[in-house]
Amino acid sequence: MPVDRTQPIEKLLEIGVALSGSYKLGELLNLILSKSREITCSDAGSVYLVDRSDSQPKLLFKAAQNASRPFVSFREFAIPLTDESLAGYVALTGESLNIPDAYFLPPEAPYHLNRNFDQDIGYRTRSVLVLPMRDRKGETIGVLQLLNRKKKPEFLLNPENVEEIVEPFSDWEERVVRSLASQAGISIERDRIQQEIEQLFEGFVKTSVEVIEARDPSTSGHSERVSQLVIRLCEQVNSATTGSLRRVHLSDRQLQVIQYAARLYDCGKLGVPEVILTKSKKLYPEQLALVKQRFDFVRRTLELECAQAKYQYAVERSGAGAGELTASLTQLDEELTASLARLDRYWQIVERANEPQQSSDERLGELEEVSEYTYQNLEGKPEPLIRDSELKQLRLTRGNLTARERSRMEAHVTYSYQFLQQIPWTKNLAKVPEIAYAHHEKLDGSGYPKGLRDKEIPIQAQVLAIADIYDALTAGDRPYKQGLPVREALAILRKEAQETKLNLELFELFEERQVFSILGHRLALDDVK
Repeated sequence: MPVDRTQPIEKLLEIGVALSGSYKLGELLNLILSKSREITCSDAGSVYLVDRSDSQPKLLFKAAQNASRPFVSFREFAIPLTDESLAGYVALTGESLNIPDAYFLPPEAPYHLNRNFDQDIGYRTRSVLVLPMRDRKGETIGVLQLLNRKKKPEFLLNPENVEEIVEPFSDWEERVVRSLASQAGISIERDRIQQEIEQLFEGFVKTSVEVIEARDPSTSGHSERVSQLVIRLCEQVNSATTGSLRRVHLSDRQLQVIQYAARLYDCGKLGVPEVILTKSKKLYPEQLALVKQRFDFVRRTLELECAQAKYQYAVERSGAGAGELTASLTQLDEELTASLARLDRYWQIVERANEPQQSSDERLGELEEVSEYTYQNLEGKPEPLIRDSELKQLRLTRGNLTARERSRMEAHVTYSYQFLQQIPWTKNLAKVPEIAYAHHEKLDGSGYPKGLRDKEIPIQAQVLAIADIYDALTAGDRPYKQGLPVREALAILRKEAQETKLNLELFELFEERQVFSILGHRLALDDVK
């Protein structure tokens, strides 16, 4: 009766399709092994990968299956890459081994079967088929080993049972599995290339973040902390059982997308002038230095004018009595002291106004008083102690950036989007630029740069917004503000959420599950970071 070879060929085609759709290495290797066993009716098998990463090449035992002795747990290990083992011989020579009985090998063969495994689990290895798996260049990258080709699908219970049921692998099966091994090798190579690409991109992301943070050392670690918060909050979203979030599930790929977005969303800061990026007060240091020079000039002028007045008075009133002269000079000293005290008070007002915290009406009023003070410059012309451009900056009621500077700072979102758009993202990661672009949008439309509303903002961007604001509030390394305690930061976030700027359900999940604890923050000990 002729052998029906149609079914194995059809299975081989099915396996090819299956291999092209598997991407995780562990799943891929187990798929290769299970399909090889299925197509040959093998009771057991294993997969080894060749590791040439150091000076002593080795074989990594990566996958194992046994129908008659199922593994309770699998442990990966390495063996030396020598021709003493069956897999090592095939890996080194590239030759296949089709052995009818592994307990009876040719005496001249350099390889032997390690029977310890059989002894440990009470097994009997008989027929063995060992084949190399090669990449596109023909280099052996792994070994596929099949054990005990069965005549019928039964469990191998004892050595006698093995003798009865197990038979050698046929030449036809060897050719079929060799074809499968070729496909497997290419699939493994593809997986390795994919891993190398991901490692390369991870390196690019890491370097990009380091470059960004090098321009603004005060925000060092911000992107990584935000990334941690984002992933933890997304995990909580996936486990939510109430509200609209119970219908949201973020896949592993979606989590990868938001993680990349969280690490790269600030890359556009490379396009923001460094003086704006690192500005810590309302006035730039050189501006404050010029103001201080004017104060010093006025001080010296007042002191010089007082000395001149004393001299002039002494000359003009040379005949006056000692008591009258002393009283007049004392009055001039008191007037100087009062003028200098006034100048010192004005300087304190300027220093307080220069801080980026919110300014009260009282402080703004004090600043107006300073703005009215004038002095005579070296040309004898009146000049204000505080110039209009400086006064405009000092009058900022909140923060330390002018409208123009804030516009330049906010442009980093657009720069980020333009930069990320240049990267040839895979289909699975294509939404990274969009999520990064929307992380400053608000649900009520008051955000930037596009003024998106509600569902126009991707859920991942809504998650990113909460994580970004929380870390910005609690970070203790910003030169323009002190980090807030956890409770105060949560109060600000809640207010934003209640005003429909942030997603209230996401915030409540963030607070209830204490997502911030991943950074070591504790709600009960607000002052401990």
